[in-house]
Amino acid sequence: MASLFKKKKTVDDVIKEQSRELRGTQRQITRDRTALERQEKQLEAEIKKMAKSGNREACKILAKQLVQLRKQKNRTYAVSSKVTSMNTKTKLMNSQMKMAGAMSSSAKTMQAINKKMDPQKTMQMMQDFQKENMKMDMTEEMINDTLDDFLDESGDEEESEDIVTQVLDEIGIEISGKMIGAPAAGKNAPGAAAAASSKQPTMSDDEIERQLRALGVD
Repeated sequence: MASLFKKKKTVDDVIKEQSRELRGTQRQITRDRTALERQEKQLEAEIKKMAKSGNREACKILAKQLVQLRKQKNRTYAVSSKVTSMNTKTKLMNSQMKMAGAMSSSAKTMQAINKKMDPQKTMQMMQDFQKENMKMDMTEEMINDTLDDFLDESGDEEESEDIVTQVLDEIGIEISGKMIGAPAAGKNAPGAAAAASSKQPTMSDDEIERQLRALGVD
């Protein structure tokens, strides 16, 4: 019954279990090598002892055992290297599988986006945007022109002329005050005589009659 609810192992779970097993194997290999090294030292000591006692045959037998033991010890290094390589390769394969999965997911995502993004529709959308933007600019320009025409009325022009005239008069007064004695501009201009005659004082009736009597006219 419990097996029905057992969670299915993922690739990561399998790799973690394998890594634990390989680490355990490495520890066991290290322990075996340590034991072989102790035996090696014991054999070396025994060979020295037999050599001192002059037992040549015992030295030969122990020497052969020592050679075999050293070969076994060297095999532990080779096995340890293989175990480490297996663990590294397994992790590397898992990483490559994840990378391949990510690339596959990205490819599916890009494929879905490409299906939704029709190049012709996208181009049409851009053209429509540009067209509407131009319309908006033209509408804004027309509105601004209309507002300028509306605000620039004849009354405003007259008021502006009055303001300009007032300012020029003020400046003229200031200039005339600074230029006393200077020859008047436009003295010989057309219409100057008429303007001068219009500014001459008119004689009264008494003065006219007096001049006529002086001439002998009653």
